[in-house]
Amino acid sequence: MDVENGEGQVQVHLKTKQEHYAVPDVPYAIDGTVTTVELNTFVNALLRQKDGSSDTDFDFLVFDEYLRGRLCDHLREKAISFEDAIEIEYVERFPAPEPQDCLLHDDWVSAVKASGKWILSGCYDNTLNLWTNKGKHILTISGHTAPIKAVDWISLDEETGRFVSTSQDQTAMLWQWNVGSNSVECVSVCKGHERGVDSVSVSPDGLRFATGSWDTMLKVWSAEVEDAVEGSSKRMKESGVRTPKITLQGHRESVSAVQWMDASTLLTGSWDHTLKVWDLSLEGIKTEISTNKSIFDASYSKLNRLILTASADKNLRLYDPRTNQGSVVRNTYLGHNAWVQTVMWSTTEEFLFVSGAYDNQNKLWDCRSPKAPLYDLLGHGEKVLDIDWSNPKYIVSGGVDNTVRVFKSRKALADDAETK
Repeated sequence: MDVENGEGQVQVHLKTKQEHYAVPDVPYAIDGTVTTVELNTFVNALLRQKDGSSDTDFDFLVFDEYLRGRLCDHLREKAISFEDAIEIEYVERFPAPEPQDCLLHDDWVSAVKASGKWILSGCYDNTLNLWTNKGKHILTISGHTAPIKAVDWISLDEETGRFVSTSQDQTAMLWQWNVGSNSVECVSVCKGHERGVDSVSVSPDGLRFATGSWDTMLKVWSAEVEDAVEGSSKRMKESGVRTPKITLQGHRESVSAVQWMDASTLLTGSWDHTLKVWDLSLEGIKTEISTNKSIFDASYSKLNRLILTASADKNLRLYDPRTNQGSVVRNTYLGHNAWVQTVMWSTTEEFLFVSGAYDNQNKLWDCRSPKAPLYDLLGHGEKVLDIDWSNPKYIVSGGVDNTVRVFKSRKALADDAETK
């Protein structure tokens, strides 16, 4: 039997955590050359015998990694003996997101964030724009004097939306939107950075936000509307100018990514090749992860507690900040053909994330499939600058083609239908 050359049989056990898709737990002898296609046919035939169910698309995990070629090649790469019985776990395939609307802007779209039924975008023409997730333009907001680089929602209800924007004009601006009258006012201009402000993140409780800048500083500000700024002059209070609560120094180059990991912990990524985890109660660095590439974006998952980074070498990398070997790359994701500008974990699906790159493409990934993404999300005609999956129902992205592209998650919508 020459399984290693793809000939002959392999003994497998087929397992799933999705009980309604379970097949009899007996060893099956299958050909070593099988791929996902043949395994799908086989499992669906077993399920039809069991209960006559209709066909379902599955993905197959062999030793914690998705099968993306022939089983024999996968086993050889993992140095697994072909004589052993192999456990294959199958999971229902995440459905392909559907392209929806294209939101046309007057300039590059460098920042985008969805919340509820609204999408907030930031542009290189210095404006912010509010849209419905159905593609209707609601409002254009002026105030910044240079391109917008990042946006985030602070709070949103039926009557009021509050959000923050940062810009190359060295400021962050706090905004309050009256949904009913569709009017917006700038509550505060946040001054303290000495160069463009590249990244922003609002704390889980909505009371603070953090900014990262080309001046290498990380700053934490109050996000409250009525903020009694201690030590600020009366003139500054009256003019709506706000100063930072905390300034943290440690990076040597631009702070390109910032995210709250919990109420008192911040993650930053930088062009200086490092990730840093900051403890705000101590106002210092808790963990530092050194990489060998400039980091353009980073994303932390509250579901799996892992960090993803986007870099100029076309790759995405996975890190575990909890281990002593934090700087050891857990996995590298290959698929983009140009530098990767933006990445974000799903907030509801433990293994899924999205990325956008200068190859004009968005990709949807499963972290257990490093060799290939689950799907290419096509539509942009130019470089992708920002991607967001804050709302589980919609993946939204902005780019150099002056558009925001919206992709609807069929899984989130199916889950909604089941819970109604």
